[in-house]
Amino acid sequence: MLSKSIFSIKNSQDFETVALNVFQHQYTNNKIYQRFCNLLGVTKTSVRQITDIPFMPIEFFKQYPVIDNTPSIAKIFTSSGTTGTITSKHYVADLALYEQSFRKAFSYFYGDITDYTVLALLPSYLEREGSSLVYMTEQLIKDSKTSSSGFYLHDTDKLIKTLQQCEGSSKKTLLIGVSFALLDLVEAYPLSFKNIIIMETGGMKGRRKELIREELHRILSEGFHVPSIHSEYGMTELLSQAYSKGNGSFNCPPWMDVIIRDTEDALSYIPYGKTGGINVIDLANLHSCSFIATQDLGKKYKDGSFEVLGRFDHSDIRGCNLMVL
Repeated sequence: MLSKSIFSIKNSQDFETVALNVFQHQYTNNKIYQRFCNLLGVTKTSVRQITDIPFMPIEFFKQYPVIDNTPSIAKIFTSSGTTGTITSKHYVADLALYEQSFRKAFSYFYGDITDYTVLALLPSYLEREGSSLVYMTEQLIKDSKTSSSGFYLHDTDKLIKTLQQCEGSSKKTLLIGVSFALLDLVEAYPLSFKNIIIMETGGMKGRRKELIREELHRILSEGFHVPSIHSEYGMTELLSQAYSKGNGSFNCPPWMDVIIRDTEDALSYIPYGKTGGINVIDLANLHSCSFIATQDLGKKYKDGSFEVLGRFDHSDIRGCNLMVL
């Protein structure tokens, strides 16, 4: 069974084998992705290695239902957006795949969730419907089986009190928050937590001026008095996440990978350590599209880690005029 093989990947050879099988499945069963491939002159038989696989522009999730011929839809996740912008919609056929992916990824990088108290500061996500990040965090909070775990939307005093209690606990503590809310917190309160993991999910959501990651992490590290700031790299259109434990260096779980494309030629790839567009392979995204060309710029290194450096200018228009359905 294809879904079982996705979470049984042990090495790069396994990854390539499963990726090629997933491509075959999605080319056969996903009419949007199949048409995109055909317009590029790529067919089911012409793909022999991962670099032959077409990466679909992430903008297609704003225009088309990117899903295979599954008979039902379990959930629709939507991206955040400013007034007047078109948001992405991710039609999810099997929530169990998403749950298996984020649970296994957390365990892969951080260990048993029951060893943690999970505190969430995600105001911009909680204030709207359809956030995949809220869904994931809610499940991790439940999985932690800790009474102090939970969302802290407006009760900052309670959050500070809980953080102080957690500092002296034998359990590990994870505070996951959107960037602007974490900045608001460190500016409003004197904080010092040596044994707490601070994880930012990125984005100012129009609430603050955007900062480069190094500056954001410096402010948060000094504000919380912690040695490093962790990060989560995920998005509405994916069912997997990469994590950074500091210095903006991300790593993927075994069923996820990134390839850096040439910014001038979307079908070409560039060497390690060079800046280009981030293509994501998310094999857990089985019933949608596992091969996505994002709007992010980044670098990948020989050890498999990668950095996220920013976004393309005017990226919403890239690739969107390829298909007229």
